[in-house]
Amino acid sequence: MPYDAVVTEPDPRYPIGRRPDLDPGDPAVRKDAIASLAAHPAKLRAVAESLNDAQLDTAYRDGGWTARQVVHHLADSHLHAYLRCRWTLTEDEPTIKGYDPAVWADLADARTSPIEPSLQLLAGLHARWVALFGALAEADFERAWVHPTSGRSITLGATLLTYAWHGDHHIAHVEAAKRRHDH
Repeated sequence: MPYDAVVTEPDPRYPIGRRPDLDPGDPAVRKDAIASLAAHPAKLRAVAESLNDAQLDTAYRDGGWTARQVVHHLADSHLHAYLRCRWTLTEDEPTIKGYDPAVWADLADARTSPIEPSLQLLAGLHARWVALFGALAEADFERAWVHPTSGRSITLGATLLTYAWHGDHHIAHVEAAKRRHDH
């Protein structure tokens, strides 16, 4: 997935830059995004499974989540997004259920549980999600869901690009937490 964002000052919140403004209507852009989704579980596992508890419990930045919370957040967030995609394909512009990621990340399981279940969940989830996106007709990418608080209509194409970026964004956070702990 190409990230062309120009970052003038390093911002630890966005280690790969902010989500690029790519065209979800471009089949080549979507193909790259699907490939990125397919690669996320292995990329995350490669970074996270070698971390010890002290590294997992290190925040990637001051005031940020720990690497452990980030891994669990990816499972929570991508599961929500996958379900949003399925509702969008089976209902007419559904208003999805929102959630507060920060509150979820502060639950005891996200702060203290082993990461292996979330790594396994992401592997299976992404396999299904990639299969779903790969089977869509061109017009399906224009189907949309409605955000419950903003009322904004979000297409499946835009959802795909957001979560392709989102996975790489948080994998970079886990890498940053490891570096931060080791220095």
